[in-house]
Amino acid sequence: MLEYRNEYKYICSAAELKIIEHRLRPIMKLDSHQKGNSYRIRSLYFDDYYETAYTENEIGIDNRKKFRIRVYDNPKEMIRLEVKYKNRGKTHKDSCQISQELCEKILSGKRIDFDKNAPKPLKLLYIEMSMYNMKPRIIIEYERTAFTYPLGNVRVTLDRNISYSKDIKDFLEDRINLVPIQDKGQHVLEVKYDEFIPDYIAQVLELGNLERTAFSKFYLGDLLSKR
Repeated sequence: MLEYRNEYKYICSAAELKIIEHRLRPIMKLDSHQKGNSYRIRSLYFDDYYETAYTENEIGIDNRKKFRIRVYDNPKEMIRLEVKYKNRGKTHKDSCQISQELCEKILSGKRIDFDKNAPKPLKLLYIEMSMYNMKPRIIIEYERTAFTYPLGNVRVTLDRNISYSKDIKDFLEDRINLVPIQDKGQHVLEVKYDEFIPDYIAQVLELGNLERTAFSKFYLGDLLSKR
């Protein structure tokens, strides 16, 4: 049985994010993988012949999953394949590391070989690519500042300058052509936790005018790329 986490998203201005970041620094730790004030995340999202992931996002299907390959500041240093599940507003993520060779094979559109000893996410991707013509769809890139807290397994992320690219072949390049998803000055706050979030952290995040949103970086990037 999958263990799901609570996930809440909010659209914020640059000023609101700065206030939240200032409040969080004394009580939460920066993510251990974060070397500076922020780090880059670049994700390659997949969709099938019927655009199932896009359509399910659009109409708000409650129980769904998405495939993506994710890299960080150095795109070729660590490459992870992830399957993100969503059910009743909660999320679960399975992931595994893949080689640069395999990633480049996927980017080129070549068929990947089935390996019975492969991690579950890779087996699932193989099935989706074989049966439903699952292919790389769009790249999403942004800058993230991440805070963590052990009690409740809380993770708060501040995502800035969210952009998309259709240049799939350049996914592993250091720099790619990007188009902003949001209006200038708009960013995203994400709050994730297991069973509960401590009151003092919830209070720090309260600005009075933040509204929860079903914001999907993948969906909005794909939507804008169709125009």
